[in-house]
Amino acid sequence: MNLRKIDDYRWEIPKTGTMNVPGVIYSSAKMIDHVIREKAAQQAANVATLPGILEKSMAMPDVHWGYGFPIGGVAAFDLDKGVISPGGIGYDINCGVRLLRTNLQKENISGKIQSLIAGLFTNIPSGVGSTGKLNLRAREVKDVLEQGAEWALSKGFGEKEDLTHTEETGCLDGADASCASKRAIERGTEQLGTLGAGNHFLEIQVVDTIYDEKIAQVFGLFPGQVTIMIHTGSRGLGYQICDDNLKILQGAVHKYGISLPDRQLACAPVNSNEGRSYFAAMAGAANYAWANRQIITHWVRETFMRTLGSTPKELGLEVVYDVAHNIGKFEEHKGKKVLIHRKGATRAFNPGHPDVPEDYKATGQPVLIPGTMGTESYVLTGTDKAMEETWGSTCHGAGRVMSRSQALKGVRGEELAKKLENQGIFVKSYSWKTLAEEAPSAYKVVGDVVEICHGAGISKKVVKLKPLGVVKG
Repeated sequence: MNLRKIDDYRWEIPKTGTMNVPGVIYSSAKMIDHVIREKAAQQAANVATLPGILEKSMAMPDVHWGYGFPIGGVAAFDLDKGVISPGGIGYDINCGVRLLRTNLQKENISGKIQSLIAGLFTNIPSGVGSTGKLNLRAREVKDVLEQGAEWALSKGFGEKEDLTHTEETGCLDGADASCASKRAIERGTEQLGTLGAGNHFLEIQVVDTIYDEKIAQVFGLFPGQVTIMIHTGSRGLGYQICDDNLKILQGAVHKYGISLPDRQLACAPVNSNEGRSYFAAMAGAANYAWANRQIITHWVRETFMRTLGSTPKELGLEVVYDVAHNIGKFEEHKGKKVLIHRKGATRAFNPGHPDVPEDYKATGQPVLIPGTMGTESYVLTGTDKAMEETWGSTCHGAGRVMSRSQALKGVRGEELAKKLENQGIFVKSYSWKTLAEEAPSAYKVVGDVVEICHGAGISKKVVKLKPLGVVKG
């Protein structure tokens, strides 16, 4: 594929053939060859052919090949002429990240990290097909789909302030539980309050580097501070909703006469019955994920209190922010309501935006970028440039460069765990195989990804976090 270099951080896919708009890839010269080689750039070009797409098809620097859209893809669609596509949101609907700050410094938990990780591993179910300590009735699952994190609060999981610092305050409008299949509801009965497997994790971290002291202070972050990062999504329920609707929308493609370069881009007009039904079900899965992270937050607090013998006030375990990175949303941009697809991309709203919490109005929205197991994570903030260029979007993590099967050929889980322990990072997992699949070598360098976003101006570096202990599924 022929790309035109715009500058050190941007590459254009020229509009050709059936493309309705050009494409833009945020990348560096060092990373762009891999984007082309694994056909993520071609996927971004394919997205540009979809009806009603606005301005350009975009790929963030952590982009890699995905189902339909590349992971790291961002696109906005006109409400009258555009479409909605499950491939542009992903199977793990509202896979996202929540960051908790504490009043603790690293020395306060010295010698207790292993006990904390063991406690978290015991208290918060994880792993493939993991079932939680909650066993809901179908009616309760439907309530979760429509109420989101508010449902968790109503059951005693957390505090009202948690929702203030959660995207959409933990509940996306437009959810309708009747649009979720019986099988999806069944899969949601036992998985609320679970971490899952794959790249999901629960991590004890320490604030290592401050890039912007003023903004860090507003976020309540300081050097040497202990933080906790939660990375999980809507579990099997979200997967089922995506799978169910892909089949329906593959039929809608023929019904509405939509021509696609890739059948994985199955879609339907935004305002069609099929499009509205998928959005309503997808919004429900997003709400399930916010409730999931809210319940896990409560159990993190319990574990820290029990292990350290501290009170909630002493610990100060407060939510810095919670962001989704696989989601479709109706948003106001440039004076127009549009439908945004963010798949492996994070919302990055600018200072003063009405959807940014009041105490963050002057700084912009916190953006949470998780690293890979054993590597650093970052807190960024949204910018005016993101609103101008990327529909208020930025990267979501490191991005894979190696498949799980490839990683297994070169990494042994037991050896990796020992290596990380030698670096002072304690890892707990149900499976050595999972550790090997999620080895840092299977991913891009997260610092490189963040530098591109920072250099391009679509988000701004605030803090770097280093891991002390990790719970993997």
